[in-house]
Amino acid sequence: MIVETPKIEFRDIELCFTAEDGAKVQVLDSVNLNVREGEFVCIVGPSGCGKSTLLNIACGFLKPSRGQVLIDEVPVDQPNRRRVFIFQDNSVFPWLTVSQNIGFGLADQSPQEKDEIIRRYVEMIGLTGFEHAYPRELSGGMKQRVEIARALASGPDVLFMDEPLGALDWLTRLKMRADLVEIWRQEKKTILFVTHDVEESVQLADRVVVLSDRPAQIRAVVDVDLPRPRNLDDPEYLRIRDEIFELMGLDHHGIEAAKV
Repeated sequence: MIVETPKIEFRDIELCFTAEDGAKVQVLDSVNLNVREGEFVCIVGPSGCGKSTLLNIACGFLKPSRGQVLIDEVPVDQPNRRRVFIFQDNSVFPWLTVSQNIGFGLADQSPQEKDEIIRRYVEMIGLTGFEHAYPRELSGGMKQRVEIARALASGPDVLFMDEPLGALDWLTRLKMRADLVEIWRQEKKTILFVTHDVEESVQLADRVVVLSDRPAQIRAVVDVDLPRPRNLDDPEYLRIRDEIFELMGLDHHGIEAAKV
């Protein structure tokens, strides 16, 4: 029997810090998780439970108080250009065009290779005709597509995404979810995606990791074994969504369930 080596492995991750009043605050407690190569995993949990903190540890921005993260069996001790972090606040460069933003990390490529990569990702994100536009001329969803394309163009093998769609309006967000799934299907990158939106997690993920209140532990890992693109009215989709809501102590409207 062949045992698949995880792409990302969280081993007994704990994070504590000291508050201004000297009190010890524990954010993460014994987090263990394996992520397979090419898998799309979403992390959900109560506000402030440590979702983004866990992502920052995985990317090498933070060091855990205990435990370690391994990527390709190598401990993570600092950021790496092969692992790209995409934030909620759009960070496209306002002084660069769409093409210049996408090509920003391609200094090592020949001019011809760079042009081919830019052309590929401009087409992939549906911005053909906007190559010479500046961010001020784009909608929020278009700017987010540019940021994702810039991340992909640099050739990473892992994408860490921290609520990248959180600042978008509902309709744009819904469209961006579908676009992101299609991009993932084409690129097959390993994605670790933090969101506070349970609906979003079920629409996007292969598996949804549900964290508890702080100090956060993994309460459950829920498989989402549904074909893509996903039908948001599918009874199985709704069942999985409601299961995650229940794990978080919420009803199917996302409202805190009454305590008996």
